Amino acid sequence: MLYVILMNFSEQGVRTVKDTVKRAKAFRAMAKKDFKSEVKDLFWTLGAYDVMALVEAPDEPTVTALALSLAAKGNVKTQTLRAIDEKEMSGILRKIK
Repeated sequence: MLYVILMNFSEQGVRTVKDTVKRAKAFRAMAKKDFKSEVKDLFWTLGAYDVMALVEAPDEPTVTALALSLAAKGNVKTQTLRAIDEKEMSGILRKIK
């Protein structure tokens, strides 16, 4: 299953923003090793959010634990969204009568 994790830097995260790329690499490693998940893409963004990650995880409890583990480090606050790709959306639409 795909998920979008939207992130905003906390005060701590802004103070140490020069480490953001290093933290992104650590996040990728943590997702893979501890949560059997994959960070497919990660972008720093302009606008309402500072960072966006596209994560493939086996289920909601796993991605929730991943996002909470990330937020617990104190550098970002997260919001997680379930992402539906084109193939899955096509299957959903076939169910509409």
